[in-house]
Amino acid sequence: MNTTTSEPEGGVPSDPPRRQMVIASETTTEIPVHLLFRDDSGPQALPTGLRPAVISRRQGTGEQPRVTGRGTSPAAGPELPAPPVDPRIAERPGPVLPGWTGLVAGGCSLAGVGALLWGSGAVPGIVGRVLGVTPPPYQGIGIGVWCLLALGVLLALFGLGGLGLGRVGHAWVLTLCGDYRGSVRRTGLVWVSPLVLRQRIEVRLRHWRSEAMPVHDAEGTPLRVTVLVVWRVEDTARAALAVANHETYLAEQVEAAAARVFSRLPADGFGEAVPTLRDAGDVGDRLTKTLAAQCAPAGIEIFTAQPTVVDYAPEVAGAMQRRKVAAIDARHRDSVLTAVVDTVDETVARLTERGLVDADDYERKALVKDLTIALSAGRAGSAEGQ
Repeated sequence: MNTTTSEPEGGVPSDPPRRQMVIASETTTEIPVHLLFRDDSGPQALPTGLRPAVISRRQGTGEQPRVTGRGTSPAAGPELPAPPVDPRIAERPGPVLPGWTGLVAGGCSLAGVGALLWGSGAVPGIVGRVLGVTPPPYQGIGIGVWCLLALGVLLALFGLGGLGLGRVGHAWVLTLCGDYRGSVRRTGLVWVSPLVLRQRIEVRLRHWRSEAMPVHDAEGTPLRVTVLVVWRVEDTARAALAVANHETYLAEQVEAAAARVFSRLPADGFGEAVPTLRDAGDVGDRLTKTLAAQCAPAGIEIFTAQPTVVDYAPEVAGAMQRRKVAAIDARHRDSVLTAVVDTVDETVARLTERGLVDADDYERKALVKDLTIALSAGRAGSAEGQ
């Protein structure tokens, strides 16, 4: 049985529907895959400091992934923004007077109090006998004398209570009712108002050696590093008021900066000519720059931050040591092989030039083989003897 399907009468075969573009000028450009996943060291690499970043396409538009450049390199990484600085907290000279002014004021006040007591006859008789004079008779102390005595005592306490001894390498941060009043860096005997609170800050050059801190390198290998930091307090107001404890702040920033800097490079290249964490100068410069930027808002000046110890963590130390020994052995074998090949080539060339050897290709190959075996054995024996 044959089955046929007839078209409707008067109908015309319909063409397949065409896709109408919403935007007439829509164009797409495909980027080869090798441009998205290529080594930065290749001949077609992006300029220095730029790394490819793949932007995902928008669904339904036919747009292909595209590459944009970032202004960072794998070794440097983007710099963290420094914490904000409160402009109201900045060191300025505090109110201070020479110490002799407090001594004079306190001495004069005590002398005035003594004169009032002597004139009113309130001095005990034993004081007169000791001084060899007879005090006037006691006539009572009126309200006016009491006021003068109270004023004299207050002036004496105010003058003598503000005396302080400024030491070299230290400064005072003065606050009154929670408001910053200035800093005093003067040394020797000074007078500062006894109404203000004093907080002593050490401003000498100091060094701090951290404990072994756990970090990871660029390949994720766990490390233990120790950092030596040379620093001092540059702004006493920020060190005392901007942070709760500037020494604790410094220790935590060292740990954070070390984790960030050491994660940018591998610990060892294992025979490859690549930047590693063994370059203490470069790593120290990066660590110093990072730490100085983070500690500046706390009034801390960083001079140097250098790694003193960079070791593998105990759980991977054995395996990494074996890998390092294998890399050293491979480099040694490569150098020995290169030296042997160069020596054999030079020897055969000289023998041929001087006419000492006139051999065909087969005999030449045999000579090269014998010389290679002899030189390799000799170098291996000398290496074992050392």
